[in-house]
Amino acid sequence: MKFLKLLLVTLILASSSSSLAQTAQPTQAQMEQFKKLPKAQQEALAKKYGVDLKALQSQSGEEEGNSEEFPSVFPRTDEDKDKKNRFGEEDEELTEEEKFKPKEDELEPFGYELFAGEPTSFMPSENALVPDTYLVGPGDTFNISFYGKESTNEEVTVDREGRLTIPKLAPISVAGMQFVEVKELVKTKVEQEIIGAQAFVSMGRLRSMRVLVLGEAHKPGAYTVPSLASITHALFVSGGVTEIGSLRNIQLKRAGKKVTTLDLYDLLVSGDSSNDAILKPGDVVFIPPVGKQVAVSGQVRRPAIFELKDGETARDLITMAGGLKADAFPKKTLVERFKGNSFKTVIQLDLSESTNDYQPKDGDKIKVPESSNELENAVTLMGAVTYPGNYAWKKGDKVTRLIGSLKSDLLPIADYEYGLIVREKNIKGDIAIHQFSPAKALEADQRHNLELKPRDVIVIFSRYQTKEDEKRVLSSMALTKEQLELQDKMELWQEYENKQFYDFIGLGNTLDKELAAAVAKQEEDKIDSLTALLQGQQKEIPEEDYSVFSRELLLRPIILKLNQQASYNDQVAMFGINGEVHFPGVYPLPVNATMKTAIAAAGGLKESAYLQRAEITRFVKGEQATVEHVDVSLYAALNGEETYQINSKDSVNIFPTPNWQDDISVRLVGEVKFPGVYTIKRGETLNDVLGRAGGFTEHAFPEGAIFTREAIRLQEQQQLRKLSEDLRREIASRSFQSSVTDTSLSYSDMDNLLKDLSDVDALGRLVIDLQAIADNRSTLEMRDKDTLYIPSERNTVSVIGEVNVSTSHLYQPDVSVEDYIKRSGGLKQRADDDRIYIIKANGAVEVPEQGSWFAANRSTQLEPGDTIVVPLDAEYIDTLTLWSTATQILYQVGVAVAAIGAL
Repeated sequence: MKFLKLLLVTLILASSSSSLAQTAQPTQAQMEQFKKLPKAQQEALAKKYGVDLKALQSQSGEEEGNSEEFPSVFPRTDEDKDKKNRFGEEDEELTEEEKFKPKEDELEPFGYELFAGEPTSFMPSENALVPDTYLVGPGDTFNISFYGKESTNEEVTVDREGRLTIPKLAPISVAGMQFVEVKELVKTKVEQEIIGAQAFVSMGRLRSMRVLVLGEAHKPGAYTVPSLASITHALFVSGGVTEIGSLRNIQLKRAGKKVTTLDLYDLLVSGDSSNDAILKPGDVVFIPPVGKQVAVSGQVRRPAIFELKDGETARDLITMAGGLKADAFPKKTLVERFKGNSFKTVIQLDLSESTNDYQPKDGDKIKVPESSNELENAVTLMGAVTYPGNYAWKKGDKVTRLIGSLKSDLLPIADYEYGLIVREKNIKGDIAIHQFSPAKALEADQRHNLELKPRDVIVIFSRYQTKEDEKRVLSSMALTKEQLELQDKMELWQEYENKQFYDFIGLGNTLDKELAAAVAKQEEDKIDSLTALLQGQQKEIPEEDYSVFSRELLLRPIILKLNQQASYNDQVAMFGINGEVHFPGVYPLPVNATMKTAIAAAGGLKESAYLQRAEITRFVKGEQATVEHVDVSLYAALNGEETYQINSKDSVNIFPTPNWQDDISVRLVGEVKFPGVYTIKRGETLNDVLGRAGGFTEHAFPEGAIFTREAIRLQEQQQLRKLSEDLRREIASRSFQSSVTDTSLSYSDMDNLLKDLSDVDALGRLVIDLQAIADNRSTLEMRDKDTLYIPSERNTVSVIGEVNVSTSHLYQPDVSVEDYIKRSGGLKQRADDDRIYIIKANGAVEVPEQGSWFAANRSTQLEPGDTIVVPLDAEYIDTLTLWSTATQILYQVGVAVAAIGAL
């Protein structure tokens, strides 16, 4: 490209100034290089650099009309296509809405894209092999090489009288002779007239000729083409065929008579160019308008609009369209046809038949439908299995045909006691659930080795609910390399299987995985009180933490489908189970469900389950809905002595064994002889635990002990959230009456206080008299997760709140509250000196009975470890009544946390 720019600059200088032209004339080699470029590129470069191409050609000695090196008309450009539509009309400018409107895929006429490219030249290569039958005429050039006595090369041209003049030989007439005849004639003449010399004859430059391209050509007119040009060459040089021109009836006329007809479909569909005749001077290539057109779409390999000849059938059309795709369903092919009025008619056609009476008509639209994706005579295996997928089905197949071994056919995480078969029960696609145990099926238990039916889906679950549980178990197992690779592929299988399963139960077209989860949750909330069984637990586990094949994820689409298909005469096929089972929740109700199958679905009983009694809460529908409770014996149900049927919407409650307890532990921290975590039994007291811990050390400060309880912490946390919400609500309410920012305390300050309040983690402190408990003057029964913090001796008094410097001071019996506040820099402007209070070392709060603190000045009320709290004056917060409670909680929690941190 740099060379072309340099050449153009040289040419510009050469054409602009005669003086400069003498010093900057382009060389002959440069001119030849420029002349070899396609004409379109010459024009583009000349236009870009402001060069007059005609003047340049004249200066370079190029003769007008001697441009047969390049075609005079190039194929249509994109600008030409945009200017006119297929009907030759100017396209209207698109509106903004139309520009961004989704475009539908429209069928294009077949074959016209052949002329949509941009080749640089349509001239045959000079090195192309000239056939022996080529007829020699005026303008043809021969290269004759002499060897022997003389060795020379001569280039001779057939003159206008058809003679070939060879140096040292008499002219010979060769016009109308074939190329092979000319070669033999020249060889013979040289051998006869030049003694000791022989000649080798080859074809040089071929003559050019003028032909006419008329009719529906892109640029009809007269064109100069090589003597070896055929009909297709003429089409290319004229820019191709317009979209209203025929590709199947291109006529070659010579002396007013039709010589042959070219069907471009033979070339495009079959690669047959036998009718692409060689042109002669004066020939006319005529392109008539397009004939009958039929559109073929759907499941064919080459959907397009095809031009038909008389007598061609639907089978011919399918052949032109490349044949049917593998998923085509030709038996229900549809044909849309114009009736000659404002209506269309639809014809159903069976293209699978070898013969049919359908005759295509102009304007017909044939659409070949797609076969259904539904599997016929197949079953699907999915979930925690080694080889998920679709399997062939034959009558009599059972579960053990797909699951032949627990070790090889199931993943190590699989639940051997719980599997489901999802089966379509009617033509509407409603499903029924059959439950089985893979382990018992392999033990030849016919109640679990169920017979399969076409389109059954077998689902195998993980025996773990979370990914963390799975990883913990798998990390402790000696898995093979192949098994580890299977674990890595589980999530990929799940993504594929979810899509397949949603398609099977009729949800694939409307719900993706995330949407289905949201809709499933919303729909399940309508099932009376069943979903309430596990609401708390579901919220505790984030969606992404569930195991890939957990009950939670795999059962979700099944439960959604069961809920959708329920009606007034077909109750929802679900039940709930709660209590001492491994996976309490809502489950699909299988056919012939019993208490035993319900327990298996929930992962089995825990160790703490009470076998003598369980309860079924049953919803009875009648004239008036009622609820009844049924007592059952788990022992009898599990041992086959009794069969308790589970009905729709039953709620099963498995009780814990009376007085059964899990590990209950408490924690002692600080100044005890043996601090640590202690496991206790029900009814054990704090004094008992202190005795086991060896009692206090000599440095213990029992008066400052901090005792926390989990139940209290949760209650306080809830109160903190409510208090924060109430404060925000009151601030917002008052902002409508008077601007909050007009008060002495800015809105940003109040917002920061609210944030501090919402960020506080409740401690759950219970105020106790530890010394009284240790002396058996008081009793405190311990609960799970109770914690006792016993600090070392303290001799300080702290001052916090609205003072200039919040700090701690050495305790002195004769120092008053006022003195401690003065030592902390005194009160701030926002301090409320009438509401100062003390938080005692054990967490109790003391408030004066009368007067202000400074009036009473009772230094005897202060003890080591106490904290003086100076609250914020309510006038600075627009007299919001909740602030006193909020600040008191903040200060009290802060004091306790500081005490614990000092341990």
